[in-house]
Amino acid sequence: MRRSARTVRIGKRSATIALVGILAAMTVGAAVPQSAASAPRASYTEQESRRDGHGTVKRVEVRSKALAGNLEGDSPVRDVSIYLPPGYSSDRHRHYPVLYMLHGFTLTDLSYFGDDANMHIPTIADRTLANHTARDMIIVTPNAMTVYGGSNYSSGATTGDWETFVADELVSYMDSRFRTIRGRDGRGLAGHSMGGYGALRIGMKHPDVFSALYILSSCCISPTSNIPDTAEEIATMEAYTANPGDYPEVPGNIRTAVAAAAAWAPNPEKAPLYFDSPVKDGALQDAVFARMTANRPLAMVDQYISGLRTQAIAFDVGNQDTNIAANLTELDRVLTAYGVRHSFEVYEGNHGNRIPERFETKVLPFFSKELRSAR
Repeated sequence: MRRSARTVRIGKRSATIALVGILAAMTVGAAVPQSAASAPRASYTEQESRRDGHGTVKRVEVRSKALAGNLEGDSPVRDVSIYLPPGYSSDRHRHYPVLYMLHGFTLTDLSYFGDDANMHIPTIADRTLANHTARDMIIVTPNAMTVYGGSNYSSGATTGDWETFVADELVSYMDSRFRTIRGRDGRGLAGHSMGGYGALRIGMKHPDVFSALYILSSCCISPTSNIPDTAEEIATMEAYTANPGDYPEVPGNIRTAVAAAAAWAPNPEKAPLYFDSPVKDGALQDAVFARMTANRPLAMVDQYISGLRTQAIAFDVGNQDTNIAANLTELDRVLTAYGVRHSFEVYEGNHGNRIPERFETKVLPFFSKELRSAR
């Protein structure tokens, strides 16, 4: 996860991020996967963009039970951007595989679907279909921006249960309202950076939901990721957590560390931040560090090998993305030792400069091969 010089504004528990775009109203029912027949009906409106000869883009709101009551005060109503392939509207009997694509830290769904997006998923998907390099699929990106800059797609009282939201509620919503292939062989999960972490974490824990995973430059998979490790960062973290009211914004040099602590070291007794800091009095706090480490994929992977053996798995990273490349190389070693089928590539590039290209030439063809075809 890249550290950013930008900062996020934070207030009390009721603070929320101002989101871009016109929002529509909708509710979704249960917090566990349901069939289309049993999923609750809900009234909703949605924002839609149609382009002649191209796919359709919808932006909707999903109300989550799993995210309700999170201690950060983030809204449980989440924006979701959806790409429907060109033939979706004309052939009303055809069902499609679904790729759930998770965005990175400080981003939103509009970072992939907005008109000015560097990686504009609708344009890329249309182009691969025109070039016959990928097959028809629905692509879904939920907005995981939070008061601290990103959810880390994890589960806890402070940030809310994002794992359940993605793997259960969002999947149930899509299956109940769109013509999806309703089964693991019709669902894939991918993501970049924080989204790569989310895809790896959620994917390995839910092989019954997702049959294929593609992880792009995943952050946060080793124990030392997003832990303050310089004297300046440690001092800033201690000052901020001791007196958060003195700061109108989370300092940029600890922004990822604050988001990580909120996700992996929640503490409902520590208002107004509601998390434990991994550092105190200039030293690492072993108990907090252990709690955070338990959420790292390199610490978790041994528990989920049997499920991973049933999934198609690919991951890659730029060679200039030094720390993440080292961590993913270790993940490659672990999966190889267990005999888990996967592919791993280190390519020429940094953390983000080739992600649009990789999405077009690697990610979409991968899921076109591994997921069940539209039928």
